[in-house]
Amino acid sequence: MINRLEFTIDIKAEKSTIWEALWNETNYRKWVSVFYEGSYAVTDGWKEGTKVHFLAPDKSGIYSIVEKHIPNEYIEFKHIGNVVDGKEKPLNEETKKWSGATEIYKLIEGKDANTLKVEIDVMDEHLEFMSETFPEALEIVKDNCIQ
Repeated sequence: MINRLEFTIDIKAEKSTIWEALWNETNYRKWVSVFYEGSYAVTDGWKEGTKVHFLAPDKSGIYSIVEKHIPNEYIEFKHIGNVVDGKEKPLNEETKKWSGATEIYKLIEGKDANTLKVEIDVMDEHLEFMSETFPEALEIVKDNCIQ
């Protein structure tokens, strides 16, 4: 079953700085390393309508579509299927259980800080891991804003 998790963190930085801390390649690698060391993304500049491969060092992972992207404000991914050895795999019964799950990043303007809100669809078997790990990742994003 798919569960929707939400995480927020207040960051005292400009929205553009937070966005850079999320999606700049070097910064991205830093914060996603808490999920799996050496993780990275292959992307066409996070452009709306393009595919993204979210990968581990062995080139396995998932592929997604950038459904919507408003720079410094909002990005939404729709996860589609698995990647093995850098190649997209056809959907199978296991993949169909989560294909179409979304992951959304929003920046909400605040008075003293901006709030980064993340909404992510997670399968039951990843619920505990993501619940514990995502807050750590957001702390790294926050730290990336200070550097």
